[in-house]
Amino acid sequence: MLRLFAFLLIWSAAAPAEIRVFPPPREVKPSAAQFLLDGAAIALPANAAASDRHLARTLQAELSDRYGLAVPVVPADKLQSGARAILMGEASNAAIRARMTPLGMRTTEAEGYTLDVSRSLVLVAGTDTRGAFYGLQTLRQLIAPDGKSIPGVRINDWPATSFRGLRIYLPGRENIPFFKRFVRDFMALYKFNHLVLEMNAAMRFDRHPELNAGWLEFGRSLNLSRRDRPLGPGAAFQDSAHHDTGDGGVLEKEEVAGLVDWARLHHIEVTPEIPSLTHSYYLLTRHRELAEIPASEWPDTYCPNAPGVYELLFDVFDEYIEVMRPRMVHIGHDEWRMPWGQCPRCRNHHFGDVFGRDVQKIYQHLTSKGVKVAMWGDHLIARLRGENGQPRKTPTGFEYRTPGGLSPEQVKKWIPRDILIFNWFWNDRQPGQGEVNDRDLSAWGFQQVYGNLEPSIQNWESRIRRRGVLGGAPSAWAATTELTFGKDLVGQFTAGAAMLWTGAPIDRSQFTRQLQEMMPAIRRNLSGTARPSEFGDQVAPVRLPGGDAAAAVKALSIPAWKPGSAAAGRVGFQVADPVVVGSGGTSAPIPLGEDPTSIVFLHALAKRAGNTMSYHTIYNFADSADLLGWYEVLYEDGFVATIPLRNGVNIVDHRLSRYCYETAPVAIEGAGIFQAFEWTNPRLGKVIKEIRLKGTSGFIDARGRKIGDNNIILAAMSVVKKRPVPDPGR
Repeated sequence: MLRLFAFLLIWSAAAPAEIRVFPPPREVKPSAAQFLLDGAAIALPANAAASDRHLARTLQAELSDRYGLAVPVVPADKLQSGARAILMGEASNAAIRARMTPLGMRTTEAEGYTLDVSRSLVLVAGTDTRGAFYGLQTLRQLIAPDGKSIPGVRINDWPATSFRGLRIYLPGRENIPFFKRFVRDFMALYKFNHLVLEMNAAMRFDRHPELNAGWLEFGRSLNLSRRDRPLGPGAAFQDSAHHDTGDGGVLEKEEVAGLVDWARLHHIEVTPEIPSLTHSYYLLTRHRELAEIPASEWPDTYCPNAPGVYELLFDVFDEYIEVMRPRMVHIGHDEWRMPWGQCPRCRNHHFGDVFGRDVQKIYQHLTSKGVKVAMWGDHLIARLRGENGQPRKTPTGFEYRTPGGLSPEQVKKWIPRDILIFNWFWNDRQPGQGEVNDRDLSAWGFQQVYGNLEPSIQNWESRIRRRGVLGGAPSAWAATTELTFGKDLVGQFTAGAAMLWTGAPIDRSQFTRQLQEMMPAIRRNLSGTARPSEFGDQVAPVRLPGGDAAAAVKALSIPAWKPGSAAAGRVGFQVADPVVVGSGGTSAPIPLGEDPTSIVFLHALAKRAGNTMSYHTIYNFADSADLLGWYEVLYEDGFVATIPLRNGVNIVDHRLSRYCYETAPVAIEGAGIFQAFEWTNPRLGKVIKEIRLKGTSGFIDARGRKIGDNNIILAAMSVVKKRPVPDPGR
């Protein structure tokens, strides 16, 4: 059995080191051939479809923007004899088929592709339109780092699951560029095909502008009071607020439609998640008369028996459907937490019947418009939510019970079998959860996907073969930003991509190390920026004065500190005596005296540090990662810039207990894995006098705890030099 993230080691024994594609293809046969890109052309097959033209334009833009290559797109029948060409499209196209036959290439399963690279031709043939597109994504990854060539290889590949999704929030306006990069250069590149997008009231409503006004006030109320959610009367626990959807703002309809079109262009189907029943703050900010508990500061759950509730809800559904044109709408319905019996309109009904009637009414409305329905399935499972609900007691002494799960009879009576169930209750190690729930959903006739998918899921290979299981979707529960995704979710998303495409589980013993090797490319794609060290300018090491090797040895508990050379890409380091700073300490100044384009620090923590998921401090995402210290950069004019060192963002312990988003890993013999972090100088043209390293003392983490003492070890430092002006006399 192949376990993912061992694929680089497995391939290294049988293929050239540059044959690295993620997720790993099913069949790979390398050759000694090499396709040179300089002087080549991208060929359009005869009778090219719009999708074929999109493939050609996408590759042309990639070669231009990433590698500085101007590769023309020309009709295949206009190519000169013997010209080197890249030809992409569906295998059903006669021109593609004619090239495949003499090469012995064959089509694969749905969404699959076959790819062949020889000295004269790169051929990508998809079983269908999506397959051709995924072949292009593999081709993008095969291009050599210098952009000069593509290694010879034959690949046959196809997915293990049909639903390969992610679940995130609608981005805010400032993060629309990030969202587009994430779709194109992460989701599409790693072959996801579905995006569930939580909406709330973050789109402009024509019929109910009061919802937008209430949404803005709601988000401000929580952020300015430093809360992640409000509490109900008597301090009753309420749903998470999700008020960072849209960054707490409102997008225009044209912006939302544009995001959906962008995803579709990349063969990603968008399903809006429009929370209903629960997590309905956005509906109730200006309509508390429809709430089950109107006395709440901010009600989270509407009353299905309240007059007018469906007129409001269906107006919201209809506006989203008009703008997004989805095939399916996710209606939420998870985590029904209100104190049962408090609502006078519901207390004389069984909670299962109230829930079921609500689902039925929404289902009938959506299906009448030709839209399918998806929902979270936790309240279909009595063993998870309790047959009679769950008892709660607040710190104020208020005791109540939450609504429980439906009985199997109520599920059969109320819940239509063509609703797609999102199953987040798959973990066998949690009470009420586990594979038994998968089996129940399957036996009842539902199709399901694994929501909140993580690499820790048990028995992955057998579970995805169960009848009705379509795939899965890792989930984000904080704003769609580079910081939240980068520090918290890249690992989970990347593992999900591999598991869903290949059907194999993750080898967690190797996961972090090999993910870290991928991280520079992932960061470049998500940030949309290259580091200055990639531009070919001179890189020079900086001598660290007054280092303390003995302190480093003690901090790292290693036998000896071994000086020597190390490298991360083009950046070379000279590792000698390191600088070691403990909590509250300050290093001696590190003289610089020049105007560098960037500085690359090679550093690590002596011990593990913390990183709390961003949704715990929505009002302050940055401090959800432990702050261990900072570099003070002193310019000659007296200005001081600080570079915070946050765990999992730009520094991590030398044992690599988790991945680090903004760094590249560098092994130092006997000391472990250090991280190369490149800081781009924001004041080009200004001389930096010196740098000091400082350790924090008393930093309070996102859970209100003072972090423990630690040591920062700066092993080496290099600078990317200012580019010299060419001699005009030459």
